[in-house]
Amino acid sequence: MKRLGLTLVAALCLVATTFAAGNQPTAAKWEGNINVNKLGKYLNLSSVQAEEVANICNYFDEQMGRATTAKKNKDTMVRNAVYGNLKLMKKTLTDAQYTKPVHLPDDEEQRHRSKVGT
Repeated sequence: MKRLGLTLVAALCLVATTFAAGNQPTAAKWEGNINVNKLGKYLNLSSVQAEEVANICNYFDEQMGRATTAKKNKDTMVRNAVYGNLKLMKKTLTDAQYTKPVHLPDDEEQRHRSKVGT
């Protein structure tokens, strides 16, 4: 349930950002940069998985590029790109890899806590 909630929040933020960028006078362009090598090391991907994840990331980049430059249905295209990416990743990764949490190193976590006052 937590993963679904975080996924929905991420998708909502992405859609809101794209919508806001679409209202700007300049043409916003997708300039996402996914470091597949770091992702592969972090998730301990097999060679087959690494190749498939690279293909998925390239496909996602193409879809997001099309979505952000589209004149109509930008929100729908962004949503489809995000959820399509999640669906493809779920098929490629194991459950443990797909749900692996992002964890800050202890010193980073302590600095973050001191900034927010917890």
